[in-house]
Amino acid sequence: MATPPTPLVFKVSRREPVLITPSEPTPHELKPLSDIDDQDGLRVQIPLIYFYPYDPSMQRRDPVEVIKEALAKTLVFYYPFAGRLREGPKRKLLVECTGEGILFIEADGDVTLEQFGDALYPPIPCLEELLFDVPGSGGMINCPLLLIQVTRLKCGGIVFAIRLNHTMSDATGLYQFLSAMCEMVHGAQTPSIQPVWERDVLNARNPPQVTCLHHEYDQLVDDTTDNVPLTKKTHRSFFFGAANISAIRGFAPLHLRHCSTFDVLTAFLWRCRTIALQPNPNDEMRILCIVNARNRFNPPLPRGYYGNCIAYSVAMATAGEISRNSLGFTLELVRKAKANVTEEYMRSVADLLVIKGRPWYTMVRSYLVSDVTRAMFAEMNLGWGKPKYGGPAKGNVASFQIPYRTKKGEDGVLVTLCLPTPAMERFVKELDSTFKEQSNGGGNAKSPLSSL
Repeated sequence: MATPPTPLVFKVSRREPVLITPSEPTPHELKPLSDIDDQDGLRVQIPLIYFYPYDPSMQRRDPVEVIKEALAKTLVFYYPFAGRLREGPKRKLLVECTGEGILFIEADGDVTLEQFGDALYPPIPCLEELLFDVPGSGGMINCPLLLIQVTRLKCGGIVFAIRLNHTMSDATGLYQFLSAMCEMVHGAQTPSIQPVWERDVLNARNPPQVTCLHHEYDQLVDDTTDNVPLTKKTHRSFFFGAANISAIRGFAPLHLRHCSTFDVLTAFLWRCRTIALQPNPNDEMRILCIVNARNRFNPPLPRGYYGNCIAYSVAMATAGEISRNSLGFTLELVRKAKANVTEEYMRSVADLLVIKGRPWYTMVRSYLVSDVTRAMFAEMNLGWGKPKYGGPAKGNVASFQIPYRTKKGEDGVLVTLCLPTPAMERFVKELDSTFKEQSNGGGNAKSPLSSL
C-alpha cells in the first residue's frame, strides 16, 4: 500500500458550466428506465477520473474543444443522456429526452501531473477541484445526467473527470458511451457499437413473482461498530501483483486454486476485513458481489445495451466462521454467490424491486465489491494516448478492484478499501503478517503495503 499522497494545494480556474447538446436534432420522447435501473441503490452519482500526461500533439489541438465536439456528436446516438429524469407513479423513473444536454466545465489547474506523485489512485487528492459539484446539479430528478470537467494542467497534461447518474448505466454501459466518444475524437461518424435502449427487457413480470432468495435486500437494523461517519474512516488503496495473487492462491485448497483472480482476492479480503472489524463472533457478516449479468441471459442481452444489468449477489456467514476457517471457506461462498446469478435470478430481482418499492441493498455488516478490471476504463484514448490512471475516483462505499500498473511497470489489481480508522490499522497488520508468514515459508510476494 502506498502512503496517502501529501495534500496538494493548487488553484483551479473554472469557466462557467455550459450545456453540451447533441450536434443534430434528436427525438423528444419519454423512455422509462428498467426496473433494475431505478432501484434506490442506483439513485447515486458515480465519479470517474482520467489523468493524461503531456503529448506534443496537444499543442496543435485544444483538448477542451476536441472533447466538446466529440461529446456533441456522441449525444446524437446516446441522446437520452442529454435528457432529464422524471418520476412517475409509484416512483417509476423515466427519461424525458429533451435534448437539454450534459453539463460541461472547462478548467485550468495551477499544478503539474508530477505533483500528484508517482502513483495516481483512489482516493484522488483534491477531487472536488477536478470535478466541481455544480450547485443544484447532483440530484436525480430534473438534473443533468452527466457532469464532465476537463482540466488543463500546467505541464500540458489534462484531467478528464466524469460524474454519472448511476440509474442510466452500469460500468459496462458507461464505458460503451466513453468508447463512442473516443471514436468521435478519432474521426468516426458513428459508433462501432450502436447503442441499444430496450430497457423493457429488464422489467418486472406481470404479475411479479419472486422466485429466488434475495438477502441483499433484507431490511436490517444497523447496530454495527463500523457504522461511523466517513470523517472517522480511512480510505486507502492496496496493490496486488502476480506474486501476491499467487501467494493468496496458495492458502486455498488444491481443488480451488484454479478460481478466478476476483474470487480468490475477494474471499481473502473479506476474511481479512472481518478479522480487522472485530465483530461479535455470532454476528452475521455479508459480502455483496456486483455481478454483470449480461451473458447470463439466453439469448444474451443485445451487445449495445447500456443500461444497468447488474446484481448484488450475497453470501453470508458468522464472523466466527469466517475468522476460524481457512480461505477455502469464504472462497466457496463467493463462488456460490456469483453462480446464483442467472436469468431467472435477474427476473426475480426486478419483481422484488417492484413489489417492495425499489429498496436499497443492505450495507449492514456488508462488504460490497465491484470488479472493474474488465470495464477497460484505462483504455480510453482521447487522441493523445492512454491515461496514466483511468477509473473510479473514490471507493468509500464499494470496494473497487481496478486494473493497475505500478511506476515500476508491474501489472496487477488495485483494491480500494474504506474502514473505520482503528479497523484499517488492524487490517494493515493482518495483511503484513499474512505476507510475512508466506515470505518466511519461501514465497516471494511482497506485502501490498509496499508494492506501489
